[in-house]
Amino acid sequence: MGFGFRKSFKIAPGVRLNVGSKSVGISAGVKGLRYSINSRTGSRVTASIPNTGIYYTTSGGRNRKTPAYNRQKEIQARQKELDRLNELEQAALAVDDFENTIERIHSIHKEADDPVNWIKVRSVNPPFHKNEGQIGIHERAALEKLQNYKPSVIAKIFKHDEKELEELRNEVIEARNNDDEEYRSWERDVRIATKVIEGDIDTYFEVIQEFNPLDDLSEFGSGFEFFAEDPKIMEIEFDVHSNQVVPKEHLSLTKTGKLSSKQMPKGKYFDIQQDYVCSCVLRIARDMFALLPLDIVYIHAANTMMDTITGHLRTMTILSVKIDKRSINKLNFDNIDCSDAMQNFVHNMKFKKTGGFSEVNKLNVE
Repeated sequence: MGFGFRKSFKIAPGVRLNVGSKSVGISAGVKGLRYSINSRTGSRVTASIPNTGIYYTTSGGRNRKTPAYNRQKEIQARQKELDRLNELEQAALAVDDFENTIERIHSIHKEADDPVNWIKVRSVNPPFHKNEGQIGIHERAALEKLQNYKPSVIAKIFKHDEKELEELRNEVIEARNNDDEEYRSWERDVRIATKVIEGDIDTYFEVIQEFNPLDDLSEFGSGFEFFAEDPKIMEIEFDVHSNQVVPKEHLSLTKTGKLSSKQMPKGKYFDIQQDYVCSCVLRIARDMFALLPLDIVYIHAANTMMDTITGHLRTMTILSVKIDKRSINKLNFDNIDCSDAMQNFVHNMKFKKTGGFSEVNKLNVE
């Protein structure tokens, strides 16, 4: 048990100074009512009724907000501000992403692959005249390096010259293989170009598979099937999957920068859906005309929708259009409304702003 120290001094009538080993304080008052304040325990008021044993006391305590406590509160305040700024930043990014998605949907038709000039591909000269006994540029360079090889003194001393010669001979073999690969690639390109120009339909499908012209549309979840019986006409079935593409929520920022998410109005949703479908159709036609010597493409856009007769989801054709190369090349793709642009072509489409697409019949391929 430790020793303690306590001493009380009267410094004025009714006022005393109290000194202890761990604190110092002062008290004042009269009989029945006193007020005291202490450096360790804080302030206290005591009231009593003399000779009854009845009293009442209340403590005011003292400020225990230490420097560590204040630093913790400051850190919490800073973290709260950082969280608020991060929330605002995430909200802005979400709105930017939403707006970019809408912009992409409306502008799919504006970009297209560069045309392939199959006549030019067929007329490209071979990398070297293999049938005349010529060797390729890579093998020629490797042979020249081998013929000009002169071992260094160190290579002769340590007998590394044979190893270096062997490496150079292997380089010649590798270079010859590279030349042969380039020659085979040239032969293949000429063969494919010749068959495309001649209208070989099997080669058409080979080219479509290799070039994969609609790969960026696949990012939207779209799927495609290609059919052809005439070398000048291609038929394409296009799965829309608009439910996976068109946003169902409209995102915006409030005046304070917070994220606001509201259900997309039906009219707006259907309008974006129509633009998406029609924009994809124009893009498909542009890419196919750029890749193959076609005159006409038939495109049938299908979507999974509710059949009101059976009450079940069913894949339905919602747009069927015949696009000829001459007509589509007249369009200014930067300025057109892709949905209105369907009027330039023979097509079947039933669309209402309040109800969206309805099922239509496919056009017969002529």
